Amino acid sequence: MKTLTTAMALVLAAGAATAEDKIVVEFAYPYSHLFDVTYEKILPKFYAENPNIEIKMRATYESYEDGTNTILREAVAGTLPDVTMQGLNRQAILVEKGIAKSLEPFIAQEADFAKDGYHKAMLDLGTFNEDVYGLPFSISLPVGYYNMETMAKAGYDETNLPTTWAEVIEACSRLKEAGVENPMFWGWNITGNWFLQALMWSQDKPTVMGTDFTLDEPEGLQALNTMKDLFQGCEMQNLEWKGALASFSAGEIGMMYWSTSAVGAVERAMGDFTLVTHEYPGFTAEGPMGLPAGGNSALLVSTSEDPAELEAAWKWLKFITSGEGAADVARTTGYMPPNQAANEIILADFYAENPAKATAVRQLPLLREWQAYPGDNGLAATQVIYDGIEGIVTGEYDDMEELQQDLTEEVQDLLPSGS
Repeated sequence: MKTLTTAMALVLAAGAATAEDKIVVEFAYPYSHLFDVTYEKILPKFYAENPNIEIKMRATYESYEDGTNTILREAVAGTLPDVTMQGLNRQAILVEKGIAKSLEPFIAQEADFAKDGYHKAMLDLGTFNEDVYGLPFSISLPVGYYNMETMAKAGYDETNLPTTWAEVIEACSRLKEAGVENPMFWGWNITGNWFLQALMWSQDKPTVMGTDFTLDEPEGLQALNTMKDLFQGCEMQNLEWKGALASFSAGEIGMMYWSTSAVGAVERAMGDFTLVTHEYPGFTAEGPMGLPAGGNSALLVSTSEDPAELEAAWKWLKFITSGEGAADVARTTGYMPPNQAANEIILADFYAENPAKATAVRQLPLLREWQAYPGDNGLAATQVIYDGIEGIVTGEYDDMEELQQDLTEEVQDLLPSGS
């Protein structure tokens, strides 16, 4: 972080302060297609309150995995930003390696800061040894997206949308009979093996217990068999995830199961059809027993020792995770705000006026931990599972018991020993 000598291209309404007065806070975040519009809303409000601070946006991360790998490389190279957005399940490694800084000294100086105003499940994921390192920025849960004109071809309306995975497969069959070439996309390739964890938590089973990978349990086999049934029963195309979102937005897919985070992006890009979101299906009509909390947190990773520069970074981090900053997350995406202050700004009428964004709110009682794979090989474990699931999609793997055993052995070998 350093003082600017020339005006930055991203300066918005910075008030009367001159360029020489400004402190630069370097900031990096993922998923430009989701969050660019969010920061366009947040920045003018932040600058109005902090005319002496300039936010310098770095190139966006392609995914949470990319974000973590980038920070690990930058820590070695000495080129870290000041604030980084990381997936909820990727914070621990940055704390363990001493890259992320405790936020407790900054929180202690805030007269009106209340930790209990943040959603507990998310704040807990950013708390290590009773110190807060990450403040939650956004909450997401998986939901169903439906093109209602396409669904109507197979006899569906808002009263009879699928509530179980068996009903999803039945809907695929009916849509195929109605001439729909690609009836369904199920987001197996979403970041962090999130949909595997969704199937596990749907059965009230964590994917990791201590250092044990639990895919070898009956719930793991149920999850793998459900994926196989969905992919084969729906003849699902192996689309790259950005392509799947674009295809659904273009009206080419009838049903999509994905994070609520994309609702805003879909609404901005969608063609002439009616979008309805609905609760995530479960194994029974009662629905899932739990679902993993998606989203990201803001972490302070600055290497500066200047108190003024660190204070500027804290002001930005605090602003985007509370009040108006967090409220703009819900307004521009499908994420939910992580704290009560933002919810009070938005009020209930926001969700009444934006029903597609309200589905995840109804599912909040199901919120469970989005788990990380422990140890230094967590990213490698994520990739092993990703490759295994893709093998189900492509038909490379047909025997789910054999795949269950192979994945369990390979992932467990990557995790630390002991409990």
